Amino acid sequence: MSRLVVVSNRVAPIVEGTQAAGGLAVAVRAALHESGGVWFGWNGEITPTAPSGADVMKAGKVTYATVGMTRRDYNEYYNGFANSTLWPLFHYRLDLTHFDRRHFTGYLRVNTRFARALKPLLQPDDRIWVHDYHLIPLAEELRRAGCRQPIGFFLHTPLPAVEILLALPRHDVLMRALCAYDLVGFQTVNDLSAFYDYIVLEAGGEVLPEGMVRAYGRQLRAGVFPIGIDTREVERLASRHETSEAATRLSDALRGRALVIGVDRLDYSKGLVQRFRAFQAMLEAHQEMRGRVTLMQIAPPSRPDVGGYMEIRRELETTAGNINGRFADFDWVPIRYLNKSFEQDELTCFFRGSRVAMVTPLRDGMNLVAKEFIAAQNPSDPGVLVLSRFAGAAHELDEALIVNPYDEDEVADALFRGLTMPLEERKQRWGAMLARLRRHDVHVWRNDFLKALARTPALA
Repeated sequence: MSRLVVVSNRVAPIVEGTQAAGGLAVAVRAALHESGGVWFGWNGEITPTAPSGADVMKAGKVTYATVGMTRRDYNEYYNGFANSTLWPLFHYRLDLTHFDRRHFTGYLRVNTRFARALKPLLQPDDRIWVHDYHLIPLAEELRRAGCRQPIGFFLHTPLPAVEILLALPRHDVLMRALCAYDLVGFQTVNDLSAFYDYIVLEAGGEVLPEGMVRAYGRQLRAGVFPIGIDTREVERLASRHETSEAATRLSDALRGRALVIGVDRLDYSKGLVQRFRAFQAMLEAHQEMRGRVTLMQIAPPSRPDVGGYMEIRRELETTAGNINGRFADFDWVPIRYLNKSFEQDELTCFFRGSRVAMVTPLRDGMNLVAKEFIAAQNPSDPGVLVLSRFAGAAHELDEALIVNPYDEDEVADALFRGLTMPLEERKQRWGAMLARLRRHDVHVWRNDFLKALARTPALA
């Protein structure tokens, strides 16, 4: 049986038994434990000089191979091109996209360095699975180094429409590198369509039957592989912690009020300011809800040294303060804004205790919080999901209340509808979504992608 080699920007904590951080980590760990293999990526450390090779640690059937990064590499590759150029561009924020040729050079340099450190660890029959926008050039660099193994790539973010992508200097270099993979996976059909449009309209390539694409002198397959969650595990956690200390504290703090919850990284793509304003609009339109509902927004810091993040934090704090100053009473505060992280078991407890979840990003690849909220609900009294049409999850969870996050009045109406929705309708909507999440969980996502990659032969 061939090994699986997973490459991601960061390698999840190696300590066994700890809670994995997100869907990618859950899927990767499970796959590697089944078949054995290598997980390669940055170890999170800044080193004075560029490492010549990877540090290798074996735990059971899994080999963890990690490399450090110089401060220059971190600034140009990670903070620079990956998160100041590609991240805002891929989320349709051209106004926040920073173009710097040095950053692009650093991005290519780090991908070359990753390829050189990875190549000595590879075996001829390995399957290589590369993740996300940080590592788009990696396959091309591995090919240059002589690697012939099948290489797949999965993009966790959106891929923007071709008109947005064309604003990127050297977009042709990036897309040529993407076509060096044998299989390219996207979250939604919209992302796949954007890829096809670029191939046909800009690269002069062809879209062939069965997801095949011909461009830049080679042929590859592209497809939609929407990522899932470990549904059964989230259900188990939520049920187990329903009577935990955190659940008791939350219930005591609410004092019978309905809870609306939002859980997002502090990021301009998440639509948090618009969400607060929609909550304000709901309180303005429905005075009877004042004192009866609380919005708890959890937003841990994210990339604070990247431009735009300090501004969104200040704006969010100001907006929350203004709303609380206007509506709060001596025994009630409308918005509880928590700029901190919580453990997964605490989050599932909060989800289970919420009447409504507001998942309203301005643009998102998938958004697993939406799926985790559904999986965490109490079957006898489930909550309601208010979901942005611009989240990838909206393609699967159409029983949610789908909204345009830019339309604050529409979001406010959906929020009120969720807070007042009859129990039977809540059960019907929740049951249909949970059944879908059970059928298409993170393990199905992983297996579907790897089966498609297995059908791709190694280069002759």
